[in-house]
Amino acid sequence: MERDPRRPGGVRGRVDASEAWVRTHPVVVDAALFCPLALLLAAIFASGASPWQALAALLQVGVLALRRARPVVTAVVVDAVAAAHLLTGLAAGSSGEALLVSPSDAAVLVALYSVAAHGPRWARYWGLVVALAGALGLGVALGRASGDVGEALVVVVAVTVTAGVLALLAWTLGQWRRTRLAHVRTLEERARGVETEREQLQALAAAAERARIAREMHDVVAHSLSVVIAQADGGRYAAAADPAAAVRALESVAATGRAALTDMRRLLGVLREDGGAVFEPQPGVEDVPALVASVRASGLPVALVTTGEARQLPAGAGLAVYRVVQEGLTNVLKHGGPSARATVRLHWGPGRLEAHVEDDGRGASATVDGEARGDGVGRGLAGMAERMALYGGTAHAGPRSGGGFAVQAVLPVPSSGRSPAPTGGQPSV
Repeated sequence: MERDPRRPGGVRGRVDASEAWVRTHPVVVDAALFCPLALLLAAIFASGASPWQALAALLQVGVLALRRARPVVTAVVVDAVAAAHLLTGLAAGSSGEALLVSPSDAAVLVALYSVAAHGPRWARYWGLVVALAGALGLGVALGRASGDVGEALVVVVAVTVTAGVLALLAWTLGQWRRTRLAHVRTLEERARGVETEREQLQALAAAAERARIAREMHDVVAHSLSVVIAQADGGRYAAAADPAAAVRALESVAATGRAALTDMRRLLGVLREDGGAVFEPQPGVEDVPALVASVRASGLPVALVTTGEARQLPAGAGLAVYRVVQEGLTNVLKHGGPSARATVRLHWGPGRLEAHVEDDGRGASATVDGEARGDGVGRGLAGMAERMALYGGTAHAGPRSGGGFAVQAVLPVPSSGRSPAPTGGQPSV
């Protein structure tokens, strides 16, 4: 079984899956990280006969489990508990000095980082202002505990600067993390866009390939079966009066069937995946005389008129012209009637090759789109236009003013003898 190349495997695949799980479950990850720490701090304070500090530590650190999911709420709770520490310590005086700063107050830096990384714009800057104000308040509170004015001033400056630098560092790291996450999201969206575009291109390529195969199948099968049917009908009518003619008709049926089988094998060989197909030259403009001769042998009077100086065409362009002539003659066999006559004209003009297939049968009264008969005429005419459009040419078909039916195709041919490269899709094989 082949593995999807878009899905990484092995260690890299497991790492990517783990990272994706961590990104999509932030609360679970943060709870697993901070809740044990909160319980540890609460246990330490509780053992020291400080139940209020234990509850504050549990709340202040435990709420960090929501730091990415609810960064603003987390910052408000953490800062409120830290402010309560300061106010309680100041109110208690020297006996409550220990309450000014708690180990759990380090959660303020984590909350500030989280707001800067995951919070809205207003919360990011207000969070920094509150943190700097808290640093100043902490410095003033600790400075008041000193008896000497000079010493108190030193404490205020040192504590304020240190706490402020830590706050700025946490906020800057949060901003960097925010930018990094935005960049990653942009890359992911771009990758999804590229993947979507690739899938669309694959779908378009598959549709073009199906259309190409449909054209080839139609050209090979429809023409060959039309010849076979015409020969079989002729042989059936001539069997009693002219046995030799019936034998010739059967021989033509067999030859046409073998040729169709060869074409089908060649087409299927191109579609094989093992690369073992033997490629053969495709028919081109130079094979139109042989095509006309084979149709003439089936009983349809066909004249071939070539004017102008013939030039070499690439295989794809030559095949397109060949298929147009083939489709035109096939339609004459199918719809022209028993007394129809056909003429194939190839005119090499300045910068163009014109191909005309005309008949004087009853095809003028047949439906162009094939809906009335259900025999696929529309598919063949549409295929002609598609083939010629690949090389910048055009193809039209319709009733003639004097009776009969006409197919006309024009292919640009530069003076160098090379037709334009395909303008879309893939040249038929």
